[in-house]
Amino acid sequence: MFKRALIAALFLVAACSDGVGPAHDHTSGPQLSAGQGSGITLDQQNDVFEGDPWGANGTHIGKGFDPRNPHLGDAIIATFFWRGSTNTITQVTDHLSDAAQTPVGNQYTLVEYVTSNGLSMATYVATNVQGFSDADTTPDQILAVHAIFSDRVTGGVKISAWTGVNGVSAQAIAAHSSASGTGTGITAAAPGAIPLEAGSLIYAVTLSHSHAGFDPPAGFTEISTGSDTSLVQDAEYGISADATPIDAQWLWHFDDTTPSTWLATALALRPAAAAPTHLAFSTQPSKTLPLLPITPAVRVAVLDDLGNTVTSYNGPVTIAIGHNGGLVLKGTLSGTKTVNAVNGIATFSDLSIDQLGNGYTLVVSSAGLTGAESVPFNISVL
Repeated sequence: MFKRALIAALFLVAACSDGVGPAHDHTSGPQLSAGQGSGITLDQQNDVFEGDPWGANGTHIGKGFDPRNPHLGDAIIATFFWRGSTNTITQVTDHLSDAAQTPVGNQYTLVEYVTSNGLSMATYVATNVQGFSDADTTPDQILAVHAIFSDRVTGGVKISAWTGVNGVSAQAIAAHSSASGTGTGITAAAPGAIPLEAGSLIYAVTLSHSHAGFDPPAGFTEISTGSDTSLVQDAEYGISADATPIDAQWLWHFDDTTPSTWLATALALRPAAAAPTHLAFSTQPSKTLPLLPITPAVRVAVLDDLGNTVTSYNGPVTIAIGHNGGLVLKGTLSGTKTVNAVNGIATFSDLSIDQLGNGYTLVVSSAGLTGAESVPFNISVL
C-alpha cells in the first residue's frame, strides 16, 4: 500500500530541514531490539479506520484484539486518530465483543494528545489489564477497546498489548513527547527525543492526512501500518538496550508542491519490577558498647538476581544474632527485630547487644527470600 523507501544517510541529513517541527540531534543510532528474549514483548495488536468513505460519521471508534485476546496482566496502548482540532474523547474503556458489549472496565490514562491543521491523535495506556479470558479466541469473548466522543468524528484506532510491563500505571508510564509539522517533498517527522531506562519499551506512532510513502525510524520494528482514503498511520517499537535518549524519526515522502501535515508521538513504558530473590547487608553492623544502639543503623537491601534493589518490595524483614560472640555470657539482641522494608530497604535503627564479645554476626531473613549473614563485629569498650 505504501512505499517504505530506503534513503541514503547523506540524503537523510539533508532532508532534516524540510519539516517545520523542532530540530533533532541524530549523533548516533538507537540501541533497540525487537524485544525477543527481553522483559517486554509485543503480545497482540490490531487497528481499524472507521468510515467508508471518510464522510461517514460517528461518536464511537473501537476495535477488538481478534483473533486472540492478549494475556492477563498485559499493558494496552490505544492510539486514536481523527479529523478534528480538539480532544473530544469523553471516555476510553474496554468491553467484550458479545451482543451486550459486556463492560470489562480497565482504566485507560491519556498520555499524549497532539493536533495540527485539523488532525488529532491521542494515546492512552492501561496497565495490568484484567477481567477477560486469557488468550481466548472465542468470537464473543474478544476484548475490544473503544473511545466515546462528544461529537461525531471520522477516524480510527490502533491497539497493542505488551507483556512484561510494570503493572502499576504510575510506575510503568515513563517519558513521552509529541510534535507536529508540515512539509513538502522529503520531510522529517519526529516527536522529540525521550529518555529511556534500560529494558524499557519505546512506542512511536505517526499520522498524516497525505497518502504518501515514508521511511520508518532507524532501528525500530514495525507494529503495523494502516490507512483509509486520506489518512496514513504507522506505529513502531523497540526495547531500549541502555539508558540512552532516543528520537524516533520518520521521513515522509510528501508531494513536492502541496504542503502536508504530520503528527508524531513517542512514549516509554518501564518493564515489570524484577522478582526479589535474596537479602544483603547494605550497612553492616559495627563495633559498639554493650547496651548502646549499633550505629550507624543496620540496613538490609532486598535484591533481585542481578543484585539490583527491588524498590517495590515493602514486606517484613527479621534480624537475629548469628554467631554469638559473648565472652562470659551469651549476648542478647534487643530492639525492633522485624521491620517492613521501605522501597526495598529494611532499616534497623535501635539494635543493641548486652554482653561484651568478639566476632558477633547478625543474620536476616524474609519469607521466600535467601537470607544473609553480616560481617563479624565486636561489642567492646575499647
